[in-house]
Amino acid sequence: MPSRERLRALLETDRFQQFIIAVIVINAATLGLETSAATVERYGTALTAVDHLALYIFVVELAARLYAYGWRFFRNPWNLFDAAIVTVSLLPTAGGLSVLRALRILRALRLISVVPSLRRVVTALLTAMPGMSSIVLLLALVLYVTAVMGTKLYHVTAPEYFGDLPTSLFTLFQMMTGDAWSDITREVMAVHPSAWVFFVVFMLVCTFVVLNLFIAVVVSAMEEEHAEESVQATEDLGRAVLTELATLRAEVRELRDRVPVTPNGGPGPAVKDTPGVVGNGARKPATRGAAGRRRGSASGQRE
Repeated sequence: MPSRERLRALLETDRFQQFIIAVIVINAATLGLETSAATVERYGTALTAVDHLALYIFVVELAARLYAYGWRFFRNPWNLFDAAIVTVSLLPTAGGLSVLRALRILRALRLISVVPSLRRVVTALLTAMPGMSSIVLLLALVLYVTAVMGTKLYHVTAPEYFGDLPTSLFTLFQMMTGDAWSDITREVMAVHPSAWVFFVVFMLVCTFVVLNLFIAVVVSAMEEEHAEESVQATEDLGRAVLTELATLRAEVRELRDRVPVTPNGGPGPAVKDTPGVVGNGARKPATRGAAGRRRGSASGQRE
């Protein structure tokens, strides 16, 4: 087996993937510990050593994958994602670029490309983006209409919430998330008792309709992703079965070529047992009748 194929087989083993996952988790934990001043004071050297070791492992792994897959490495978007994260980690962090030290935590995002379940979720989200764009447009339209109405109706009553259009947009977005929406509503209702109609309709439309559409689109995309994986698994199984059938046919053809044939193309005559000889050439024991006949003929000759 060529060296590239051996390296590719090694990179695709479960043990190697588990090792990379462990390195990512340990590196993420050390980067989190670096946020504690007391921990850095006591174990700063060890944390830095672990961080550099993890970075070296990621660089070696990336170089190995680049060598093993060749140009096919750039056809996989997850490989490009990993390469971008490792490249950011290699940038200098001294002087004006010291802010890039905070970007080292992006290495934890490599779990997305390593863990298959996380990769499926992210793929489903990216697949759902075209469908979600229409929902975002609908939500933005509802927010804009209600913000204009809220500004014209309640800018005098609650100027801190509906004083102008940007403030009203932020207030309605805050209410849509469920943050203190009842407090805002009660403050306005103290002056306008019928304001509950405006706010209840807004909450029903945004929270219970539009936001649930996001969930529906994402779930539909995940189902489609699962269906595509099932089809791919079925195709792989079919190819494996066809390969096995081809191997069996070759073995049957080889066995058939070993069987002797007659000139007319049929199988050769079966070997018949001769008297006193068994099929494997061993001598048969004399039967009782044959022994009696020999004794009778010997007596007749003496007479």
